[in-house]
Amino acid sequence: MTVATPARHAAAVDAVQNPVLLLLVVIGTTALAMTGLVAHAPNRLVSGTPIVLWRAVDTPLTIAIIAVGLALLASAIVPPARRFQALTIAAATALLLLILAAAGGAAASLAANSPPAARTSLGAAFWIVALCAALAIVDALQRLDARPATRLAVAVAVAALVLALAGSGRLDALSVMREYAQRRDAFNAELARHVALVLGALIPALVIGVPLGLVAARRPASRGPLFATLNIVQTIPSIALFGLLIAPLAALATAWPLVAALGIHGVGVAPALIALTLYSLLPIARNTHAGMLAIDPAVIESATGMGMTRRQILWRIEMPLGLPVFLAGVRIVTVQAIGLAAVAALIGAGGLGTFIFQGIGQYAIDLVLLGAVPTVLMALAADFILAMAIEVLRRRTP
Repeated sequence: MTVATPARHAAAVDAVQNPVLLLLVVIGTTALAMTGLVAHAPNRLVSGTPIVLWRAVDTPLTIAIIAVGLALLASAIVPPARRFQALTIAAATALLLLILAAAGGAAASLAANSPPAARTSLGAAFWIVALCAALAIVDALQRLDARPATRLAVAVAVAALVLALAGSGRLDALSVMREYAQRRDAFNAELARHVALVLGALIPALVIGVPLGLVAARRPASRGPLFATLNIVQTIPSIALFGLLIAPLAALATAWPLVAALGIHGVGVAPALIALTLYSLLPIARNTHAGMLAIDPAVIESATGMGMTRRQILWRIEMPLGLPVFLAGVRIVTVQAIGLAAVAALIGAGGLGTFIFQGIGQYAIDLVLLGAVPTVLMALAADFILAMAIEVLRRRTP
């Protein structure tokens, strides 16, 4: 009988060069073995029956997924090197595309032998493996210490491959794609409305919040009352704030017909924009204030000694140096506004939240996903792009 000694255990642990990737492989493998890649239901209102990978797709595709998983496992064990991190990125991307193609193929096969009302949705295994693949790509990029341009190129390439797969028609039998096909025009309109709500709140928040942050930086006495007031607004739940705006805006529209003619009512876009703008003020003002205070006073003194005016110092010295901190606030506000804009559908503002709440009311999970998944992807994309911009600015700042 062989007894594992502490030295052997330590050697086994040291053999794993990337424990994070190994954990992701284990989680993904367990999900594929124990949960369904897809779920098949007789209609859109009934929970589907999970179907595991090897029963959902043909043998060659299953073997390909296993081979990619073994490549990821090898990347976790071999000594760290740039070429192996590149292998991890390629293998994780291939895994994401393969399981998506497998789910689409399984849905097409099931649809061919089922009544028209039947639905095949993405199962738990798909979501878990897709998340593990995405995290593996992120981990590899971090280990490579990749530049922002490289990270952006990888993100664009992965997104382009997924969109190409979707455009090929292989995913058309999935229930979420069938929901999209039935509501294509409405989806495009609500997506445009969602983006308009975010931008419509972000622009006035910048116009108001940046001067407030500058005032807080220039006049320390105003800092406490200003941030306390904005913090009170921030603590109000979004649903409550939407509700509080209904009565005064409705009364204003009734008293002043010109206001109503401008489209300002108790429900709709107007209260949504006001609420989203109010929620955005605190992060913008606080980060503007923090960006100004982070500048070395010696730099300001040198600029003053060179004869620069207060306005010149602001635009040529303070704003460029404080821009990374300021953009961090914009990053928070943008992601927050994308999420809250979905909630604004409750007061008739439209946006992707319309599908979320329709799906909840109809107990149609794929209709919920039609609104939720693009909202999440939009938030992730905005967060990623702004994070890359902040990193570029910080690398250029001396």
